[in-house]
Amino acid sequence: MGLSALVLTGCGGQSGGGGAVASSAGSGSGGGEKTLRVSAAASLTKSFDTLAEDFEKDHPGVDVSVNYGGSSGLVQQLTAGAPADVFASADQKNMAKLTEAGLTKGEPQVFATNVLTLVVPKDNPAGIESFQDVVDQDVKLVTCAPEVPCGAATQEIEKANGVTLQPVSQENAVTDVLGKVTSGQADAGIVYVTDAKSAVDAVKSIEIPRTGEAVNTYPIVALGKAKNPELAGEFVDLVTGERGQKVLVDAGFGAP
Repeated sequence: MGLSALVLTGCGGQSGGGGAVASSAGSGSGGGEKTLRVSAAASLTKSFDTLAEDFEKDHPGVDVSVNYGGSSGLVQQLTAGAPADVFASADQKNMAKLTEAGLTKGEPQVFATNVLTLVVPKDNPAGIESFQDVVDQDVKLVTCAPEVPCGAATQEIEKANGVTLQPVSQENAVTDVLGKVTSGQADAGIVYVTDAKSAVDAVKSIEIPRTGEAVNTYPIVALGKAKNPELAGEFVDLVTGERGQKVLVDAGFGAP
C-alpha cells in the first residue's frame, strides 16, 4: 500500500481546541473499486498503517483510508457528519460519546491497552534522568491536552504521584507531543510507550512511576452509517483477531 498524508491544521496544538490533528493514510491511488474509511487514534498510526496494507492485500480493489488524530477530535468530526466506516479510540470515554450519539453498530470491542512514559531527545540536552526531574526542574515539558486520552491519562499520573506538572504546551494528539521532542522544541514529553518504541532512534524513554493506575483501553467499532458495512466488520475482525493482535503487540501495546 502506497501511503499518502494530508495534515489537517484546523486546530492548534494548545488545549481547548478539541479538534483532531490528523493524517490520512491509504493506497493513495484512489483506484480501488471501494474505499474503507477508518478514523483511528493517532497512537495507532504505525500499527494501523500495517493492518491497512494487510487488508488491501486480502481485498483486491479496496482502498483503506485512515484518518488519524486525537480521539476527542475524531469524535467531533464523526458526530458532525464526517464519513467513516470504522472508529478506533484510545479510550472508552470518547467511544461512549459516539455510542450515546447512536452512531455505532453493535458493541465496541476492546483490542489493546497502553500506558504512558516520559521521553527526552536522544542527546538529552536538559539532563533529565527521572520523572521527578520534570517536576522539580525548569524544563520545557510537553503533554497532551486534557480532553484527549493521553492527556486525561497524564492527569491520572499526576494524581497517582501527587505532583503537578507545568507543561509549556498541551497538544491535541500524542504524535504532536512526540514531534516536539524529536524536533528539539521540547526538553521532554509524555507519550505512550508505543510512541516511544516507534521513535527509539530519536528519543530516550524514562519510566514514570505508577503508570498502572492510568492504563488506556482501546475499543473499536463499525459505524452505523458505514458505506461498506461488510468491509467494516471485516476490518474490526482483523484488528481484534490473531494477525491484528500480533501487529499491536509487536508495536508495544498491551493485551486487551
